[in-house]
Parts: sequence; C-alpha cells; structure tokens
Amino acid sequence: MDLSIGGLWQAMGIPAKAVLVVMLLMLVWCVYVAIERALYFAAARGQSRLLAGAIGAPLKNDDLEGAVKLVKSEVYKKAYLSAILGAAVGEYAARPDKHGIAAAKRALETVSTEEGAGLRKGMNILATTGSTTPFVGLVGTIFGIINAFGMMAEAGGGDLTQISGGIAEALVSTAVGIIVAIVAIWFYNYFNAVIDDIMKDVAVASAELVDYLEKDVLRRSEAQAAK
Repeated sequence: MDLSIGGLWQAMGIPAKAVLVVMLLMLVWCVYVAIERALYFAAARGQSRLLAGAIGAPLKNDDLEGAVKLVKSEVYKKAYLSAILGAAVGEYAARPDKHGIAAAKRALETVSTEEGAGLRKGMNILATTGSTTPFVGLVGTIFGIINAFGMMAEAGGGDLTQISGGIAEALVSTAVGIIVAIVAIWFYNYFNAVIDDIMKDVAVASAELVDYLEKDVLRRSEAQAAK
C-alpha cells in the first residue's frame, strides 16, 4: 500500500475524507484565531503601555479634559486602557469630588468587565476545538475500522495487506484529531496566560488611578479650606 499522503487519501472512504476535511478546517480556524489574537494583543499592549506613560503628564498638571482627550486619541484606539481610563477620568472630570470617585470606580468595574470579554474573543473557538477534535477524529477512526472490515469481507479473510487501507484510514483520523486538539489547547492556554497578564495590568492601572483621584479630591478640599 502507498503510505504517502496522496496514497492514504486515495485509500480513504468518503465518510473518513469528510471527517478529515472537517478537522483540517477546524485547524485553519484555530490558526486564524491565534494569528488575529496575537496581532491584536501586540498592538493593544504596546499602545496601552504608551498611554500609561503619557497620561501622567496631564494628570499631574490637573488637566482632566486633556487626559480625556488623550485617551480618546486615535493613537491609542486599540489600547485596552483607553476605554477603561477614559471612562473613569470622564466621570471624575464631570464631578471632581468623592461622588465623582464613586462614579469613576463603577465605570472602572463596568468597562474592565467589557474589555475582559473583548480580550477573550475567539477563546471559545480554541476551547471547543481542543475538546471536540479528538472525538471528531474518533468518528473517522470508526469509519476506518468499518472500511477495514469491509475489505476483510471482500477478501474473504484477514490478510493484513487486504485491510491495511482501512487500518491506515483509522490511524490517520486518530492522529489528525489529536494533533489539531494539541494545537488548539496550546493556543488556548497561551492566550489565557496573556489575558491574565493584561488583566493584572488593568487592575494595577485602575488602582493607581483611583489613588490619584482620591489624592486629588483631598488636595482640592485643602485648597478650598485654605481660601
């Protein structure tokens, strides 16, 4: 039997070919999601780090409107900190007192949740592929075994050369299912780790912003009392 890729494909039955095509499409889907997420995370983290460094200047100068304009700039449109910090600073700028801080905290919680959901876009595809592809491969394996028994029946015996096509078909389906699952799970775990790191950055940035706002309210109160 020809064990090349072309030979194995020719030996497969139509059901096994259909299963193999489905698994390959799932692999392509996973690779597409992985590339899209990698590019997005690279841009979002880079812009967020630039924004974290740039927003300090207007805040130190008590320029809340300037800080809001900065986070809404096109330069930081992919930064996850843009929406988070923009919402909080906007709330505080509208009312720079303890009530404004409370509103800013609520905005931070709401937008952080929304951004977290956006960061996890596509993760369900990787998780589903990683958990289901081995079973899809098992379906192909079953068709391969059925094909092997059919070959055995036609040959009128159990000569290995007569049923090798069906056995190869079953093994290829199993192998492809496992390989696709491994790739999907690896991508899923890697990007989950990246998302966890990003959410830690968000938590730190949020805490630092709230600390600044509380100090700003205290400073305003002291300045008002001194008049």
